[in-house]
Amino acid sequence: MPKRVDHAERRARIAEALVRVAARRGLHAVGMRDVAAEAGVSLRLVQYYFETKEKLLLFGLERLAQGFGERVAARVRAAGDSPGPRAVVEALLMAALPTDEESRTFHQLYTSYAVLSLNDPALAAQPFIRNPDAAEDAVTELLRQAQAADLLRPGLDARREAVGLLALSAGLGTSILVGQRTPQYATEVLHSHLDRIFRTHGNGTPASGTPDPVNPMVPGMP
Repeated sequence: MPKRVDHAERRARIAEALVRVAARRGLHAVGMRDVAAEAGVSLRLVQYYFETKEKLLLFGLERLAQGFGERVAARVRAAGDSPGPRAVVEALLMAALPTDEESRTFHQLYTSYAVLSLNDPALAAQPFIRNPDAAEDAVTELLRQAQAADLLRPGLDARREAVGLLALSAGLGTSILVGQRTPQYATEVLHSHLDRIFRTHGNGTPASGTPDPVNPMVPGMP
């Protein structure tokens, strides 16, 4: 009886090899032969599962996005059984900061893909962010929930604040990658902006009190 092939496992193995090579050499320098060598498979096999480099890159980024979602979920669970809107927003923003190898790779490759797609029609044709407004919509909804519970400062526009928070997180992430900011300082900046928006900290502790310390360098807590 012929051996049964686990195609999902093979695709995942190839995608993980792509991520490793891209993290070392840069996304622009990765070729399908490089990925095949890293994965320990033939170029023909890589081409069987991914007809073009663009499709391979897209799948690799989807795997990274899945990992990002898992890190956010882990942070939300760590916030307690009934985390408030601020705790969930904070979990999302903190998970996006490149503070360990996995999150640095996520930020680096997503940014690289976006930049490369500006001048590469084949890359631009691939929707590497299938719903570009998903994070913005999620944060906006959380802020609206906080408004309904009277947890936000008065007179704020939830959508505008969501856009600002996500832009701040992305900018701080890039500044960490290039060595301009430390993860600790970026965390302090995020907290100060959350304190400006929310009346309360975390699950209801008054914002005027001392915020709980967050150490983004703890393994598993990017």
